[in-house]
Amino acid sequence: MYGYGGWGWIPFMPLLWIALIVIAVWAVVRLTRGPSGGARGRGQEWTGGGPPGSPASPESPEEIVDRRYASGEIDTDTYTEMREHLAAHRPKSR
Repeated sequence: MYGYGGWGWIPFMPLLWIALIVIAVWAVVRLTRGPSGGARGRGQEWTGGGPPGSPASPESPEEIVDRRYASGEIDTDTYTEMREHLAAHRPKSR
């Protein structure tokens, strides 16, 4: 009647669109993940401490304060106050 099977393909059209959407989502997820399967993003850059994708060692409180001051998140007075507070409350090593 209409050639190439007539109206028989119409019920399968939603399945085709679903398959295309699933493939597109899979491709985006696959392209945005690093080689180890972990998401690449802010704060997860490779620091050279191990293979790419391995978790970096956690920052010490002093390093966090230093980084925040260097990036301009806190002012000099706050930085000085936080460093003094951390120095005063640092656990004694045995």
